[in-house]
Parts: sequence; C-alpha cells; structure tokens
Amino acid sequence: MSTTFTGGRLRWGILLAVTAVVLAAAGIYAVGAYQRFEQSRTAAPSVGVTAGQPLPAVPFVLFRNTAGGQGYGNAATVALSSPDGTRAVSEQACDRVYGTGSTVICLKTNRGLVTAFEAAVLDRDWQQQRAWPVPGIPSRTRISADGSMIATTVFVTGHSYATAGFSTATEINFTAPGSAGSGNLEDFALIVNGERLQATDRNIWGVTFAPGQSDVFYATAASAGRIWLVRGSLSAKTLTAVHDNVECPSISPDGTRIAYKKNDAGPLTAHWKVALLDLATGRETVLSEKRSVDDQIEWLDDQNVLYGLADENSPGDSNVWKLGTDPASQPSLFIPHAWSPSVVR
Repeated sequence: MSTTFTGGRLRWGILLAVTAVVLAAAGIYAVGAYQRFEQSRTAAPSVGVTAGQPLPAVPFVLFRNTAGGQGYGNAATVALSSPDGTRAVSEQACDRVYGTGSTVICLKTNRGLVTAFEAAVLDRDWQQQRAWPVPGIPSRTRISADGSMIATTVFVTGHSYATAGFSTATEINFTAPGSAGSGNLEDFALIVNGERLQATDRNIWGVTFAPGQSDVFYATAASAGRIWLVRGSLSAKTLTAVHDNVECPSISPDGTRIAYKKNDAGPLTAHWKVALLDLATGRETVLSEKRSVDDQIEWLDDQNVLYGLADENSPGDSNVWKLGTDPASQPSLFIPHAWSPSVVR
C-alpha cells in the first residue's frame, strides 16, 4: 500500500513539474512574440513613406500598407502614375479599405478583452465621420463611384447550416445622414431560374456597384453548394441569378464586364482563377494567372485588373499584382507590400 501511494505521488509530482515547464515555456514564447511584434511595429518603415497627408488629388491608389515597420496595416496611398514610389501612410489601421476621392471606408478589428469589428467612414483628412459595428471578421468592402453607398461583407459564426462551410453578413449602407441601410442582403428575395429560393443556407458576399445605375449592384449568392452571380435591385429588394460559378464580382469602369474569381478545383482544395464575363454576350474568358487568387479583383482601367496575393516568403506581407485582360497577358508586380487596392479616378 505504501509503495503504491508513493508511486502515485511521484507521478503527480512529475506531471506537475512537466506542466509547470510547459506553462513557463509558453509564457516565455508569448512575451518574446509580443516583444518582437512591438519592435517590428515601431521599427523604421522598410519602404519610402510620408505621413500625415490628406488624400491626394486623383488619380491615386488606396491600399492597406503591409510593409514592415511603422505604419504596418494602415491605409495608404500612392500616385497612380508611380505605384512603386513613396507612399503616404495614414494613422488609420484597416483590415480592408476602399475609397473615392473624398471618402474612405475602413473595416477594422478592435482587439481587446472582447474583440469587436467595425466599419468606419473617413473623410479625405482621415477623420472619422461615422462608424458602426459589424458582426464578424472583415472580408470585402466597396463604395459606389458617387460615394453614396457602401457595401460591407464580414464572416460570421453561429449559423447552424455553416458547420461545414462559412457564413457571411453583407449590407449596403447609404452615406447620406439619416438614411437607412439595406439590412442583411440574405433577406432580399433570391431568384434562380425564375423561382424564389427560400433555403435558409443562403449566403451573399462581394458587392460591386454598377456605374451610373444607383439601383443596381452585383454580388455572389450561394446555397446548397451552388454559387451564382446575382444582379441586385435595392428598390425591389431582389437578387436575380444571371450566371453560375462567379465569386467576388467586380464590374469594369465602363460597366460591360465582370471580373471575378472562379474555382477550378474542388470545394476542399479550392484554386481560384481570374476570369472575366462579358455581360452582353455571357462569354467567359479565363486569364493566365496560375496562382490561386482569393481576393475581390479591382479594375486598374478597362484593359487591366489588380488583385492581392500573400507573400509566401514573408508571413503577414502581401503584394498587389497587375494582369491584362488579354488571355495572353502575364501578371506583373504593381505595388509591393500592399493589400486591398482601390483605384480612385
């Protein structure tokens, strides 16, 4: 009996000692990681920057700065004529950013004891004009060309149908004071092949506003593993499927084509190609980018598109690439150390 009791005490002692060592090692690692993060955040910028500037004169590119050092993660701008030149970095940290010549929408994560997420509207001096909470992790955002409408998409949790996939919340808000928003676009009527789809697992994401048409937008809708490009009407509160397998649409400046990501692999190992859809003919063109592009594409002009790709050799960093709409075009680096581009004309 005494030997068994002594053996039990020994095993408990060893277990407590191992636990103490593991906790101490975890604490040392956490402190070291925090110190490294603080040192990186306060280090000199790794690219040429200026600070404290309002939005420049158009045309320019607005983006999220991912260059190491001070200003990492903040909204920034460069002249469209010199995308790899000195960048003006603001004090506003954003996960996703988009803008016009006078207004910026910034989706951000406010970390604390309880992490919260927020959409903030900024003026050209980077001053916050309004803000509202969003119910999940920032994913996509767009502003209409006239600056009157803002679309946001976030990832949310808690939907019972999302155990094997993801769930989104997408809204359109109006910038005019006192205006009501659209609410979650999942509440709009989803029309597929002429019939209203009532399934509870509907997801909507990736709004793009049609130029010159204040009532019209395009987005992605999904249900039961199927995905559609939908044409939305704000006044009728409808989403009408117009094409299959289109994710994160982005309409061209002339309003004739949609650029999007197209999955050419299975749902468990998705690989997204860059593709274009001619809205008049329904003809699809797949472009030459071979890497998987998990981004909402931005139009540089009517002949070129932009998108972000993570830098595989530098965790936390990413680059913005340019690709011509000619299927023979090859991608080229447009803005290094950048993410979430918005071309402001």
